[in-house]
Amino acid sequence: MILITGGTGLVGAHLLAHLVQTEQRIKAIYRTENKLDAVKNVFTYYFDDVDYFYDKIEWLQADVTDVPSLETAFSKVTHVYHAAALISFDPKDFDMLRKVNIQGTANIVNLCVAHGVKKLCFVSSIAAVGENEDPTIPITEETHWNPEVDNSVYAISKYGSEMEVWRGSQEGLDIVIVNPAIILGAGFWRTGSGSLFRKIDQGLKYYTKGILSYVDVQDVVTVMIQLMESNIKNERFVLVAENWSLEKFTKTMAKALDVKPPTKEASSFLIGIGWRMDWLRQFFTGKHRKLTKQTAKSIQSQSFFDSSKIQNALNFKFKPLEETIERVSKRYRK
Repeated sequence: MILITGGTGLVGAHLLAHLVQTEQRIKAIYRTENKLDAVKNVFTYYFDDVDYFYDKIEWLQADVTDVPSLETAFSKVTHVYHAAALISFDPKDFDMLRKVNIQGTANIVNLCVAHGVKKLCFVSSIAAVGENEDPTIPITEETHWNPEVDNSVYAISKYGSEMEVWRGSQEGLDIVIVNPAIILGAGFWRTGSGSLFRKIDQGLKYYTKGILSYVDVQDVVTVMIQLMESNIKNERFVLVAENWSLEKFTKTMAKALDVKPPTKEASSFLIGIGWRMDWLRQFFTGKHRKLTKQTAKSIQSQSFFDSSKIQNALNFKFKPLEETIERVSKRYRK
């Protein structure tokens, strides 16, 4: 039996849509019932008879930070996909990020070991991969994490999560870790990458020359399933389809949405003012940060990620980014 955490998120919902097409028994946990409708919405992208496939899932209300609620979910489970996580780059959320991402992952790992789970697939992030001093050198799974640089609170929490998963491997649990880039997929338009489509649609004036990395959610879940069904264990894999400048990305998305593209380049000076003003806004209003110092750094960086390892391991070919943007934009329009 398979257990999925984070089943009501972007990766989890699309993963479920793929797994329910098999004959395997599936459990998925959720925290609040209002998020279940989002899963059904994603299923409409895959099936005409949504209820038939949705009803194949055994839903259990649980929280990765609450061990007693998880105990029932792990009954008879043999394989676990751990996709539940909190995504935030706001330093004010650091304690919650540690609780959900690090301690929550530790709970999942401990229960996997205790219940004799055969294999665990953990969804990490390229944020937890190191960075090279020379930006022309591609970043791979072997690039070392540097705790001395100004890492975002999210990156720190995902790195800590990975350490818990590696601990599990030392205790006899077979694991695989995927480190996806910015995941593009349909169904969640107010959070994560989905909000990018909304921002472009509503009108975005500025772009930067920074280079970011992207991957299709369908590629992410396909790789996860193939890794779990393979003999590969105790390895991590960077999942990046293409590295694009934000200028190219935003203009390609604007074209796909048939809206006006951003026309002004945001200078380093302007971005520097932006994140400082955002800090002041939070200081006086208490609202969440929209642009942190670390985020400002990332949208100006020129880093490149290399996915050769997974491509060679599974003979895998990623979907072209332009194709992904076109497909997801059509879903957004509908």
